[in-house]
Amino acid sequence: MSAKTAAKPIKAASKEPSSLTKIYLFAYNAIQVGGWSYILYQLINYYVLEGPQFRAQITLWDYTRLAVIIFQNAAFVEILNAVFGLVKSNPVVTTFQVFSRMMVVVGVVMATPTGKVSPGLPIALFAWSITEIIRYGFYALNIIKVVPKFVVFLRYTTFIALYPIGVTGELLCFWWAQRYARENSVWSLEMPNKLNATFSYYALLWIVMLGYIPIFPQLYMHMFTLRRKILGGDSKKKAN
Repeated sequence: MSAKTAAKPIKAASKEPSSLTKIYLFAYNAIQVGGWSYILYQLINYYVLEGPQFRAQITLWDYTRLAVIIFQNAAFVEILNAVFGLVKSNPVVTTFQVFSRMMVVVGVVMATPTGKVSPGLPIALFAWSITEIIRYGFYALNIIKVVPKFVVFLRYTTFIALYPIGVTGELLCFWWAQRYARENSVWSLEMPNKLNATFSYYALLWIVMLGYIPIFPQLYMHMFTLRRKILGGDSKKKAN
């Protein structure tokens, strides 16, 4: 008993991230909080604070483009963090979550003129920005071990509404883009060619869209599992 008890702290200590790792993770998450807060401000400014004349002069994508490209694509770092064990996130789950959004930004909105004006874009950006402010804020505070209970509650509750809203926006962007791809055959490779290969951007969009059917429920239920583990576990401890 005593030997096992003594071994536990040593094992736990070995898993504790180094100070340098903590500084890096805190800085990354804090920067992402700032970036997505700015994107949320841009959304509010575009639709609420500014008038119709402003919106007639510039599209939402042109207004938010730089910030969205930088901070959404920076999420690729999360895959590396998971792969190298800097965080406890599942690399496979993280890859699916990051890839879907990067595909929307790079492979849909940036790739087609219709994706840029899709009604799904403001819906997706709204859900993404609130989700990411809460998520990255939770991660940053967790690193310094100062996480208010309301932040924990928001982290494991707001996804219930925001996740489906975000997916709806993403799929609308895909739908607007596939219409353009079908009529214009953009970003495709047809035979014959030097590579002796073929690629259909239109088919790719549909493959990704159909991929939401099996993948989204799994990711959604995964979040419910985490919610029961975090929030449900606390309630059980209090009851005992």
